[in-house]
Amino acid sequence: MTAAVERPHLGADMTGNVVFIGFALAGIDGFALLPSVIAVVGFVVGAVGGGTLTQRFGNSRPLLLRNALGIQFTLLAGCLVVSLFVHLRQGGPVATTAVAGVATAAMGLQTATARRIGVPDITTSVVTMTLTGFAADHRRTDAALRRGAVVLSMLIGALCGALLVAHIGSHAGFIAVLVVLGGVGITAALLARHEQPWHA
Repeated sequence: MTAAVERPHLGADMTGNVVFIGFALAGIDGFALLPSVIAVVGFVVGAVGGGTLTQRFGNSRPLLLRNALGIQFTLLAGCLVVSLFVHLRQGGPVATTAVAGVATAAMGLQTATARRIGVPDITTSVVTMTLTGFAADHRRTDAALRRGAVVLSMLIGALCGALLVAHIGSHAGFIAVLVVLGGVGITAALLARHEQPWHA
């Protein structure tokens, strides 16, 4: 249990990190303050960057997505390099915390971008609000399908990521994420060539 809670949340869910900070300040065993603080700070910095991108490219969703994915890809590629170094050279907690900070910055950027793109029925607090909407508006078939696909894709992603990290290493998880980001980024870049916002 201790080893698990000392790691900050790396995704868009900052609730857990804020709770972990409270536990750490209270002196509860097994909760480290610095990793969660770094995660929250990194997420906020990334979200600020996402807001800047939104102001500049927000009129064209493909351009916004393409540029945000390019920055996110670069940040996570840096995490991969550090992760490989840690894996090969047995780096210490400083390197791990640095990776967490950069990864959460990438997630903050992603969340700010997703908020601006505003796909119907897909919220930035993905699972909680999506499940709530799924239950509350279950008679809307189109919305239910979108929301169900969101939850299922997150579950599959978490399962695949956990298996990769557990059996190969964190660098394998970063490689998988970069492959997905690369595919989505190429698609966004092709769409952005038309310089038209998405209306559908």
